[in-house]
Amino acid sequence: MDLQQQLAQFPRLDLVGPATPLERLSRLSEYLGRDIYVKRDDVTPMALGGNKLRKLEFLAAEALHQGADTLVTAGAIQSNHVRQTAAVAAKLGLQCVALLENPIDTKAENYLTNGNRLLLDLFNVEVVMCDALHDPQAQLAELATRLEAQGFRPYIVPVGGSNALGSLGYVQCAIEIAAQSHDINFSSIVVASGSAGTHAGLAVGLQQQLPEVELIGVTVSRRVIDQLPKVEQLQKSVAGLLGIETLTPITLWDDYFAPHYGVPNDEGMAAVKLLAQQEGMLLDPVYTAKAMAGLIDGISQKRFRDKGPILFIHTGGAPALFAYHPQV
Repeated sequence: MDLQQQLAQFPRLDLVGPATPLERLSRLSEYLGRDIYVKRDDVTPMALGGNKLRKLEFLAAEALHQGADTLVTAGAIQSNHVRQTAAVAAKLGLQCVALLENPIDTKAENYLTNGNRLLLDLFNVEVVMCDALHDPQAQLAELATRLEAQGFRPYIVPVGGSNALGSLGYVQCAIEIAAQSHDINFSSIVVASGSAGTHAGLAVGLQQQLPEVELIGVTVSRRVIDQLPKVEQLQKSVAGLLGIETLTPITLWDDYFAPHYGVPNDEGMAAVKLLAQQEGMLLDPVYTAKAMAGLIDGISQKRFRDKGPILFIHTGGAPALFAYHPQV
């Protein structure tokens, strides 16, 4: 049984469509002196795009199968994941309840009301604020229990959609990348590594489809010592769902997320401006800006293993740009 057949065993909604584009960034490639390509998961078809839709194809299918009428999830006020979960709930006729934190402890009105937070109101999300997501799994379980007591049938979507089932969406993405790159010998693939589901799913899928390619996760919230166990645990769980026993080592770079999650840095914002001016492409200040900063610096510092083409996984998040003005 091939990988696509293994994935077909799991119920899945058709939300993303046949495939997102994979294209060469010609002006950026000339600027950096290296062939750079991008996988355009920022243009998935719902709620201004982003990577979480791939995970929600599997998670929302399970929610419907279980007879849920409410999707319950959590994240930061400017969470791309919460925004896309809310949009999927609206499309499926479900309620959405979101437990939100303010991870940067700001009182800036623009951050509190614009960007992704503005879109939550349009999707009619019930927002529940908390001081901090110190134990999101337990906090979501408690919220779901309260909703059940009110007569709802909640389905918990984990932070970032990052459990084994949701991560299957990025096994599917690896299959797409292999099909789209039959005439390109990628040396390395770079992705932002946060809640770890995107990274772990790609690690499992690429191991099967493009085993010679180096996958590099650029952390957006943690040092390697903290991020590595999260990615490895999910990688193992995803592989277990698919009956895969041998796992490849995980590579992480943690030099680019400072000062901490949700706070832009100079290198990331320089990457935002560079991509906008060279390619007319928008990155976000929290995830893709820092991952692209890693790619750019990695070339400068000769961190990649050779000089072959590099693929950047664009996971979306541009609505957050509006919330971070005037820092952008």
